[in-house]
Amino acid sequence: MEYLKVSSKSSPASVAGAIAGMVKDGVPVNIQSVGAGAVNQAIKAIAIARGFLIPTGVDISCAPTFADINIGGGSRTAIRIAVYVHRLVPQSAKTPDGLEELV
Repeated sequence: MEYLKVSSKSSPASVAGAIAGMVKDGVPVNIQSVGAGAVNQAIKAIAIARGFLIPTGVDISCAPTFADINIGGGSRTAIRIAVYVHRLVPQSAKTPDGLEELV
């Protein structure tokens, strides 16, 4: 599985652009970060990407997990974030009770 690797020095806007591009291309998005600063940048990037995607009818959510990885011969704990894609249903396709209408 491929991971977007985000560091504490990564630009959230640049990572957000990569996330949005991958979502639009139908490519699964998985992010890997090591350290609090890197996780912070990754979460900011997901929030920014969500803002890019919602106007196009697509929403995203995410789920974090821990992973033990090897860096420079030593073991480190990484946070891996899976990004999930949700297609938004137009209001006109919903019934009065708010449920999706089968078309």
